[in-house]
Amino acid sequence: MDRTDGHFLEIVSLKKSFGEGEARQEVLNGVDFTVEKGEFCVLLGPSGSGKSTLLNIIGGIDKQDSGFVAINGDKLEDMDEKQLTLYRRLHLGYVFQMYNLIPNLNVKENIEVGAYLSSDPLDVEEVLTTLKLQDHKYKYPNQLSGGQQQRVSIGRAVVKNPDILMCDEPTGALDYKTSKEILALIEDCNRKYGTTVIMVTHNEAISRMADHVIRLRDGVVRHNIINGTKIPASEP
Repeated sequence: MDRTDGHFLEIVSLKKSFGEGEARQEVLNGVDFTVEKGEFCVLLGPSGSGKSTLLNIIGGIDKQDSGFVAINGDKLEDMDEKQLTLYRRLHLGYVFQMYNLIPNLNVKENIEVGAYLSSDPLDVEEVLTTLKLQDHKYKYPNQLSGGQQQRVSIGRAVVKNPDILMCDEPTGALDYKTSKEILALIEDCNRKYGTTVIMVTHNEAISRMADHVIRLRDGVVRHNIINGTKIPASEP
């Protein structure tokens, strides 16, 4: 994945459905867009618009019915299961609404799990400092607030030094103030490490802090917008 010509991420004529016969539902119906390396891209849309399905296909977790996803010119559909596993392990970091931390590991150890999965990890202590977790690094998940647990989840993903940070409603379980803090941290990681961020959300306000906004409805891209004036997450 070292080609430099063309687009970093390409989604071309992507279609996906679930069910059979009368129960068949078209979730994605010909989705096309590109994302450049280092962009903060938001997939925005209401529940049922297809955004999480799209994220799962980009992540190599689910497969499309037709069309393709390519990273630096490499099509995911051309990868066998071993190559897909390596793609997910070496090139992607995941942040979910639920934190999915390992309960019997402390903060530092949870982040180190991400480092072990990478061939070129970031420095764990640096990540702890960036995410303001130095004072909590020997605490266990049940000793942390929801916001602190999500910081650990971000740290575990970011320490892999991934090409793409995949975020699925990362602030959905958090209050307003904590949500803004988490978004600011993801923003910092995007800027500091040059990590491409793809974030799924239904929250219109989050789209203002993105470089690129893809609005989905009924499985179709309704708007594909480059945001000329971003508003930092720290602002109201």
